[in-house]
Amino acid sequence: MKKLLFNEFIGGRTGMGLLVLRIVVGAAFMLHGWPKIQNPTGWMPADAGVPGWLQALAAISEFGGGAAWILGLLTPLASFGILCTMAVAVHFHAIIRGDPFVAKGPSYELALVFLCVALLLILAGPGKYSLDYTLFGHKKAAKP
Repeated sequence: MKKLLFNEFIGGRTGMGLLVLRIVVGAAFMLHGWPKIQNPTGWMPADAGVPGWLQALAAISEFGGGAAWILGLLTPLASFGILCTMAVAVHFHAIIRGDPFVAKGPSYELALVFLCVALLLILAGPGKYSLDYTLFGHKKAAKP
């Protein structure tokens, strides 16, 4: 199971880039999710028709997933939650509302960028500069 969730942990300059990406985007998610986590089952308008439990999952994914990305902790799980939340956001803005990709007002540009970051972290992993590496990446030497 560990091999399925955590393949190779990337180090060097690429690992440092993953760390910076995780910190910056994770902080953005925590700030974006903070108001939602304050009222997790009722942050969307009532006429949106989204059940409270789905709103709570989105709030946890954004705020908790952002914290997990910053720490590099349970990165595949956090990335999957964020990916699902951003897929719904892209669908809502692009398909349901018909918002443009880039605009001064509502658009789905940022949600699609965040979805791509989540996909990258699922595929590449958090890198060596993460708690995932500390907890799951070290090979223990066998004792004689």
